[in-house]
Amino acid sequence: MSVQLSSYLRSVSTDLRHEPTSKRVRAFVGGDLVLDSRRAVLLWEPRHVVALYAVPADDLVGSTPSQAPVEPAPDGDGPVFPGVPFAAHTAPGTPLDLAAGDRTLVGAGLLLDDADLAGYVLVDGEAVDEWREEDEVVIGHPRDPFHRVDVRQGSDEVVVTHDGVELARSTRPRVVFETHLPPRYYLPTADVRTELLTSTDTSSVCAYKGTASYLALDGLADVAWGYPHPLSDAADLADTWCFDGSKVEVAVTPTSA
Repeated sequence: MSVQLSSYLRSVSTDLRHEPTSKRVRAFVGGDLVLDSRRAVLLWEPRHVVALYAVPADDLVGSTPSQAPVEPAPDGDGPVFPGVPFAAHTAPGTPLDLAAGDRTLVGAGLLLDDADLAGYVLVDGEAVDEWREEDEVVIGHPRDPFHRVDVRQGSDEVVVTHDGVELARSTRPRVVFETHLPPRYYLPTADVRTELLTSTDTSSVCAYKGTASYLALDGLADVAWGYPHPLSDAADLADTWCFDGSKVEVAVTPTSA
């Protein structure tokens, strides 16, 4: 019997999961080294959607048992998304304080109890200022090796309107196919009526695409977003905008091209 892989991965989401990486992983706070490892793993606590780095304790600059309070695990049995405090663990282990120069990162580590990960410490991704894989800075969170973002040139006609006013029309969208998400249509700036839109102060970070900027429409906040300086894997999204279909009308008509 064939197994759909995405269904299988969801079926093990309540387990403690890890995947080794051959990349050199480093973390810094204020320029001071926290860890330097060539033996890191990406680790998903049970129910967690996003992975964090875990490294052997020997690859940390220093660590000591922590007196930081342990927060209760998230309620329910559903997925755990970013934003839940690091201390609200769903995997058993011993909390640790980590060293960074003359600083102490209270409760920023968890020495895992799992026998297959003996000696490995899970590190709070937000407790450090900068993560690097090899010499490149990692933004947002570690990239999931089972998560893809594919940008493809399309030819469907995409028309964006709001209250009968056309905001954009294009037959040359870049279509983004991202794991577990519906396709997104990014339209070239030249095909967008930018005179009707204004820039906002909103920004967000995607580990795969980069830092997004947003546009508003007559007080309707953040109706579109784009990546002025996309990461290399999403370079084709430069000078394009994607509209939020929950705020404006986005109609896609297949073409015969």
